[in-house]
Amino acid sequence: MAIQSQPMVWPGRPYPLGSVWDGEGVNFAIYSEHAEKVDLCFFDESGRRETYRVPLPEQTDMVWHGYLPEARPGQLYGYRVYGPYAPEQGHRFNHHKLLLDPYGKQVQGTVRWSDAHFGYRLGHRQEDLSYDRRDDAAGMPKNRVIDSAFTWGTDKPPHIPWHETLIYELHVKGFTMRHPEVPSQLRGTYAGLATAPVIEYLTRLGVTSIELMPVHSFVDDRSLVGRGLRNYWGYNSIGFFAPEPRYLATDSIDEFKTMVKTLHSAGLEVILDVVYNHTAEGNHLGPTLSFKGIDNSAYYRLLPENLRYYRDYTGTGNTLNVQHPRVLQLIMDSLRYWVLEMHIDGFRFDLAATLARELHEVNRLGAFLDIIHQDPVLSQVKLIAEPWDLGEGGYQVGNFPVGWAEWNDRYRDTIRGYWKGDGGLLGDLAYRITGSSDLYAHSGRRPYASINFVTAHDGFTLQDLVSYNEKHNEANGEDNRDGTNDNRSWNGGVEGPTDDADIVALRVKQKRNLLATLLLSQGIPMISGGDPLGQTQLGNNNAYCQDNEISWLNWDWEQKDRDFLTFVERMVTLRRRHPVFRRRRFFQGRPIKGGNVKDVLWLNPRGNEMQEEEWRDAGVRCLGMLLAGQGLDETDERGHKLADQNFLVLLNAHHEDVAFTLPAFHGGARWAAWMDTSREDGLRPTEVYDSAGNYPLQARSLAILMERRGGGKKEDGNGTAS
Repeated sequence: MAIQSQPMVWPGRPYPLGSVWDGEGVNFAIYSEHAEKVDLCFFDESGRRETYRVPLPEQTDMVWHGYLPEARPGQLYGYRVYGPYAPEQGHRFNHHKLLLDPYGKQVQGTVRWSDAHFGYRLGHRQEDLSYDRRDDAAGMPKNRVIDSAFTWGTDKPPHIPWHETLIYELHVKGFTMRHPEVPSQLRGTYAGLATAPVIEYLTRLGVTSIELMPVHSFVDDRSLVGRGLRNYWGYNSIGFFAPEPRYLATDSIDEFKTMVKTLHSAGLEVILDVVYNHTAEGNHLGPTLSFKGIDNSAYYRLLPENLRYYRDYTGTGNTLNVQHPRVLQLIMDSLRYWVLEMHIDGFRFDLAATLARELHEVNRLGAFLDIIHQDPVLSQVKLIAEPWDLGEGGYQVGNFPVGWAEWNDRYRDTIRGYWKGDGGLLGDLAYRITGSSDLYAHSGRRPYASINFVTAHDGFTLQDLVSYNEKHNEANGEDNRDGTNDNRSWNGGVEGPTDDADIVALRVKQKRNLLATLLLSQGIPMISGGDPLGQTQLGNNNAYCQDNEISWLNWDWEQKDRDFLTFVERMVTLRRRHPVFRRRRFFQGRPIKGGNVKDVLWLNPRGNEMQEEEWRDAGVRCLGMLLAGQGLDETDERGHKLADQNFLVLLNAHHEDVAFTLPAFHGGARWAAWMDTSREDGLRPTEVYDSAGNYPLQARSLAILMERRGGGKKEDGNGTAS
């Protein structure tokens, strides 16, 4: 689609930014406050040969723009921006470097690394004295002009209410690369996620929302490529409007839209993990790929005392300058694009505390959060914060405003520690499994502000959490120095794989304990993609660079994996069918109206209410939680009052069995044991126990009992009265 003769250039318009096809030609617009000249460069269809350069003829309000009536969708392009190369002043212009359009909607190709990608001569001690004049276009990806037309038909967002949401975190490539029922040419792609076998698996599991790890176009770090590795996770963005091209089975971004439309048709929301806190250009010694060469001092936060260097709140070398109105506009325009043009249902913001920083501190009333809150589009989608960064005061769990949910790492650490057998956690455990009111209630937020998770992409898989005491990241090539050492894991007695049947059984039971706790907790559960399938990364807790079978999901299941998947499906069904496990309001700890039982009651193994000294006893590892179904005090969407059965959840992280005395607050009530993680299939659907009788709660196990009064209905294996 490359232009074959010297193109005609008209003044064009400064808005919208990027390249926009209007049916007759293409308007190009790019922001640069300090540039002196901007060249638009065209390439042939291969992207290897530069065919023409066209100076953009106009500058309006610091936006350089031009209209090319002969340009068409499919045209490959990039920019060369002229200006001062003066790092000590914050400027790093170098027109010898081809630059990606910050508003480019599609990227073709990847970075083929060479020294030419750097604005200075590598090896020189003073980068400002070693201006590099080598052209890097041959090794740079290019932007492609797109035709944005797409037939969405009757597509509508599923609009899953927060309290009914179950998030499933997955990697676009890794999820289907080894799936035997996905056509080979579609594995690892957006199209692969939209195939029937994938959708059938997700809907059968009971997932409502899939959270895709980064799909904004990103870069493989040069250091990784040199070690034969890649940036598999994708937290190295360079294009905030363009879907990552390596996940395309076709050459059209319509494939991404088709994926979203297909998932919506199946009732599934699509949430994107987005990285707006930094880019792939690194620190002062990093490459020049886009923003750094377009206007470094505008796009990045620099140290005011020495503009050569970057303020780094992210641990990646740079931080985007959200204080700058044009950078803030870039982020907001990107978010709106993914909602309005790509029909995305929500976002999980990587290191969101960075975006909330003003001059230095994290500010709950910062411009980014204010604009999101008042935006008529973005305020209506799901917003999830990773509520921390690496800067001073960056840990902000519980401090984001209403309208936001947060990854709750305190939930993760407490649940892991409790089932590992650590003492002194009962009080914290009670807060975590009831929605973390200590973190969120004070600001008027609800239990669904807490995104509860036991595992995520970063860290051990669930299988590895119960199989390894230590990380084993040797395959990353960093001498096992990378990744956290604080895993709160327990291998059951042997490090890694074992044929010991007792240890294998213990590990499966621990997995049932952890997933059952997650799915019974108030708040929003998030399951990591491979966990229901028994996925292992062989002890690697930082597999960010492993684009191979270490990270790709294994769909060749053993029987124990099938059994565990069935267990997870049943637990999800229980949660979905019983609103007492997904309340929209926090427990009050008070007697329900017209009754003498509290909405939540904490019990010791003797069947009595927990006392203050028992909460403080570090040796106590057994706890009962009575949930009063008639104490919901909530209505459904049609205004009907919700009611549910009473449930008793018994947790025992001790290494010894406990005879747990069942409460007798209702006289003749009886308790039906529905689930017990000590059983191989987890089910106990036929056994009924009298009030004040003992339940044989096994060591390191969790049990769920339903209250049955005289003549009550029997529960089936999915937690439904029949």
